Amino acid sequence: MVFTIQDATGGAEVINEETKRKAMSRLNRIEGQVQGVRRMVEEGKYCVDILLQLSAIQGALEQVRKILLGRHIESCVAEAMASGRQADRQKKIEELLDVFSRYAR
Repeated sequence: MVFTIQDATGGAEVINEETKRKAMSRLNRIEGQVQGVRRMVEEGKYCVDILLQLSAIQGALEQVRKILLGRHIESCVAEAMASGRQADRQKKIEELLDVFSRYAR
C-alpha cells in the first residue's frame, strides 16, 4: 500500500508502507524518550544526564530524517530524473538543495 501526502508545493509525494513503518517506529520511541526527559526535568535530575538524553533524541530524529530523505531520493527524485522533463528535474534539485541548506543551519 502507498500513502500519499502533500508536499510544501502542493504536489503529491509518496511514502511507502515500509518507510512509514520504520519512521513511525522511531517516532514512537522518540516520543517515549521525550516523555522521559520531561520526567527527568520535573524530578530535578542531574543536568548532564538530561543533556545526554537530549543528544540521544537528536540522534534518533536524525535517523528519521535519513529514512525519509532516502525514500524521497529513491522515489520522487529518481522519478523526476527519469522523466525526461527538465522542469521536473530542476524542481527536485532545488528541493534537495533547500533541504540540505536547512541541515547546515
